Amino acid sequence: MKLLLDEMYAGLKEYFETLGWEVLTVKDVGLQGAKDIDVVKYAKDHDLLLVTRDQKPAELAELSGVKYVLISNALIARIADEKIREKYPNIVS
Repeated sequence: MKLLLDEMYAGLKEYFETLGWEVLTVKDVGLQGAKDIDVVKYAKDHDLLLVTRDQKPAELAELSGVKYVLISNALIARIADEKIREKYPNIVS
């Protein structure tokens, strides 16, 4: 399965590739600045898994039957909190 990175995650392309994923960004496919529905349609038409941080394209993907992962700010905060507590257990109240 290939990934389609939404605009805010385009900078992660090389990281995902290093982890073994085949990756496209919205810029790679000419959809930079496109409407969310167009990005979701492209993912559906090309059997791509959409990686986004925005709720709207995630919801559109859900409604359209498109595979997606929503990496929300809340999820990022939870991961950061876990890492901080793991690395510095004595400084966390």
